Amino acid sequence: MTTTIDRQTDWSAIGAAELADVIALRRAIHAEPEIGNHCPRTTAKLKAALEGLPLEIHDSTSTTGFVAILRGGQAGTGSNTRTVLLRGDMDALPMTEETGLDFASTTPGAMHACGHDAHSAMLAGAAKALCARKDELAGTIVFMFQPGEEGHHGARFMIEDGLLDIAKPDAAFALHISPNAPAGVFIGREGPLLASTDTFNVKIRGKGGHAAMPHDAIDPIPVGCEVVVALQTFIARRIPVSDPAVLTVTQIHAGASYNVIPDEVELKGTLRTLSETTREKGREAIRHVVAQIAAAHGCTAQVEIKPGYPVTMCDPRATGIMRALATEISGEGGWSTMPAPMMGGEDFSYVLREVPGAMAFIGVASEGSDPRTNPPLHNVKMTIDEATMAKGVAMHVAAAERFLSNGFD
Repeated sequence: MTTTIDRQTDWSAIGAAELADVIALRRAIHAEPEIGNHCPRTTAKLKAALEGLPLEIHDSTSTTGFVAILRGGQAGTGSNTRTVLLRGDMDALPMTEETGLDFASTTPGAMHACGHDAHSAMLAGAAKALCARKDELAGTIVFMFQPGEEGHHGARFMIEDGLLDIAKPDAAFALHISPNAPAGVFIGREGPLLASTDTFNVKIRGKGGHAAMPHDAIDPIPVGCEVVVALQTFIARRIPVSDPAVLTVTQIHAGASYNVIPDEVELKGTLRTLSETTREKGREAIRHVVAQIAAAHGCTAQVEIKPGYPVTMCDPRATGIMRALATEISGEGGWSTMPAPMMGGEDFSYVLREVPGAMAFIGVASEGSDPRTNPPLHNVKMTIDEATMAKGVAMHVAAAERFLSNGFD
C-alpha cells in the first residue's frame, strides 16, 4: 500500500508508509538468493512489486538488471529540468547462511550477506512513494536495479548496454547497509569512499628437481616468497601514506609432493588504491618487481593484472545533500563522516565515473546489540534491523526530490 503524504511531512513518515511492503519484498528476495549478473527470480520479484506504477521499464541485454524511469508531472516545464538516478543492487554471495531466520536462504551455497536484498527492496519502496508524488516532481528519476555487484561488474555491463543514455542522469545516489553502525545513522564522506579493486595472478617458472638436490634445480618457491616480501616493501616505502595502497597476496600454489621441487609457483592477490595515479604505480610495481626478481634467480615470470572496480568517488555537493537530509530524517547525530576511505570496493563506482553523485552507508544494527561486535558484511550470520529500511526509503525519496528541486545549489 502506498500513501500520498504532503510534501511538508517528515521524510521518515514517507519511508514508514512503505515499510511493511519493503520488509515483505526483502524477505522474499532473501529466501531465494541469486549470484552474479543473472538473477531472474529476483528481477521478477522486483518487477512484480513495481507493477501498475507509471514507470518505463528498460531491460539490460547482458544482465537481468533493468531501469525503471519515472517522468515527473512537472518535467519539461522549465529550463532547469533535471534527471536523478537511484541505484539498488540485487545479487547475493556464494556462502551458506547460518542466521536461523524463518526466511533464511533456501538456495544451497548462496546468501544475502551483503544486504543487497535490503538495497533493492528499499529502492522499490522509494519508487512506489515517488510514483505517488509524480505530479509534484519537476524532473525525471531513474531507478537502477542492478545485479552482479559482487565482483561481476554488473553496473559496467548495464552502462555498456546504454541504460544510462535513455534518460541521462545529472546526479546519482546509492545506499549500502552497515550492520556495524547504529540503526538509522548515515555514514559517508566526500571524495574517495571505497577503493579500486584490481586482482593479479603471477606465475614464476624455474626447473623442478629432487628436494634433496636443490642445486640441480631452480627452485621457484623461495623466489615467490622473495616477491611477496619485495611487493610489501614497495608499498611501504614507495607509496605515500597520503595516497595509500593495499597490496595483499592471498594465495600461493606450488608443488604436490614433500620431496619434489616444483617447476612453477603461482601467486594471486589484490591491489587496492584510492587514485588512478597510485593504481597505475602499483600495477607497474607488480610487473617490475616480479620480472626482476625472477630474472635474478634464473626464472621466468608471467604477470596478469585484471582491472577491477574504479575508485568510488563521491562528489562533495552530492555528499552534502545526503548529509543535510540525514539530519532531517534521523535527527541530530543522523550523519557520521567517515574519517578515512574503506579499502573495499563497489561497482557503483562505474556510475559515479559517468555521473556526479554519492553513496552513503546506513546503520542497521539491531536495537540492543553492540554494532562493534555484530556479524559484519559477508558473514554467514549477518542480519539487519529491518525497521531501519524505512529510513533508507526516506533517504532515496528525499535525495531525489531535493536534487530535482534544487540541483547542487
